[in-house]
Amino acid sequence: MTSTDIRKPNWFKYFPEKAQSYFTLMRLDRPIGTWLLLLPGWWSLTLAQQSTGQGISGYHLYLFGLFAIGALLMRGAGCIINDIWDRDLDKKVARTASRPLASGAVSLVEALSLLAMLLFLSLLILIQMNITTIALGVFSLLFVAVYPSMKRFTWWPQAFLGLTFNFGALMGWTAITGELSYPALLLYTGGIFWTLGYDTIYALQDKHDDALIGIKSTALLFKTRVKAWVGLFYALAIIFFIAAALFITPSLYTAIIVFAAGLHFAYQLCALQLDNADRALMLFKSNRDFGLLLLVSFFLI
Repeated sequence: MTSTDIRKPNWFKYFPEKAQSYFTLMRLDRPIGTWLLLLPGWWSLTLAQQSTGQGISGYHLYLFGLFAIGALLMRGAGCIINDIWDRDLDKKVARTASRPLASGAVSLVEALSLLAMLLFLSLLILIQMNITTIALGVFSLLFVAVYPSMKRFTWWPQAFLGLTFNFGALMGWTAITGELSYPALLLYTGGIFWTLGYDTIYALQDKHDDALIGIKSTALLFKTRVKAWVGLFYALAIIFFIAAALFITPSLYTAIIVFAAGLHFAYQLCALQLDNADRALMLFKSNRDFGLLLLVSFFLI
């Protein structure tokens, strides 16, 4: 079992200890969460731009940059909200006991102040977009605030994470087109199933501690059937991703090239070991690679 989830990168050493604690609270030591939040937005921006028939533009690249900054800020804000909810529970789990709030390295007042700053900066990013995208961004805050509590009440917190983490699939489309339509909804649904898959894998790390302290997860719910369920989620994800792409370019070539990105899911399923926490973390992180492969496939359709 992984003893801690904190691995300070070398660049941390150039900052004071308190700053390092803030960075850790924002999970700057673990960029995978930012990637997983960002990629649905980049997918959607790309499909929306493809739908215009105008190719990649300077404004498209500008939005790519805004979404990247926004994902970094909102991932940090989401982690702070999560750790505020979980500060007492984290003390009871080996992997999370050394997190800044649980360990006392950051106080609750300091965490709330940092959260307010991140939300303000995120708002400055958001208001540069159209009104539909702004409305979606504000609405997503409801999911960001509620998600951390879900593992106390339902065996499906991973589904709520999917609803939360894939708002970029809706916002990227509206940032280009100004309105929601079927490709964005298909992409969002596919993203939810993708998140159900990768976060079930992630939850395998904590299944023993979670069972002891009463925390719920799909990893505990599915027990020995985790592989089958993750396989189902990934299969549904790639079906919805293909459907979204076919709305833009309806051809066999489109289906094949998006399906090819989904072969990464087969690799994950073959490599998955239910009682190997290190392997679970590695496979969870590999979903950045899947996301980039899917992004390339959307560029190529």
